[in-house]
Amino acid sequence: MRGVSYGEHPRQRLDVYAPADGAGGWPVLVFFYGGAWNSGRRGDYGWAARALAARGFLVVVPDYRLHPEVRYPVFLEDAALAVRWAVEHAPRLGGDPGRMSLAGHSAGAYIAAMLALDRAYLAAAGVEGERVRAFAGLSGPYAFLPLDGPITTRTFGHAHDLPATQPISFVRAGAPAAFLATGGGDQTVRPRNTRKLAKALREAGAIVEEQVYPGLDHAAPLLALSRPFRRKAPVLAQMTAFLKARAG
Repeated sequence: MRGVSYGEHPRQRLDVYAPADGAGGWPVLVFFYGGAWNSGRRGDYGWAARALAARGFLVVVPDYRLHPEVRYPVFLEDAALAVRWAVEHAPRLGGDPGRMSLAGHSAGAYIAAMLALDRAYLAAAGVEGERVRAFAGLSGPYAFLPLDGPITTRTFGHAHDLPATQPISFVRAGAPAAFLATGGGDQTVRPRNTRKLAKALREAGAIVEEQVYPGLDHAAPLLALSRPFRRKAPVLAQMTAFLKARAG
């Protein structure tokens, strides 16, 4: 399914990818792409969605509104509405909304982490926070205060409560299980973001798997989902095994 509306805005559209084999009952995975919160199109990530669907997931890839049209937290609100759509419509597409995971790369990993950890966004969209059983973040920014760069400043600098913009602020013992991966050579989103969130989750008693792939840059953990780059790091196998095990 392509170009399905989950809201009235032109950017509130999503695509759905189902496994080629099987009779349904698949776990549901909502995937958020990155792009510094100011770029990206769902159609450019069909290859990633197909790779995930081939591992047995019903995959939903939404667009969401971007800067400069919007700033934080509007893209999170859009993402929560896309999750609501997935919960409501997955059963007729062969998905099991009781086995729900979120995932993303870079800015999309931030979105996945925020929705998983801060229950307010899903609640506002009418989704029980417990729906999300696990999440996966690739090369994600999770703890980036003080704001010290043009991307984060333009996107979050207006927020009155800056700690509330950070996924790490919402760590708790009952948080969804987290798969956090990054390239050891990432110069765009420093690996310390992954290390800090993983450490905080572990110390809170949450389930977390942390993977730092030596030598990989910012894009490489995402590209490793594709067949030509899978030899660089076992991201696809490790991430999907974790999500299947933890989402039920």
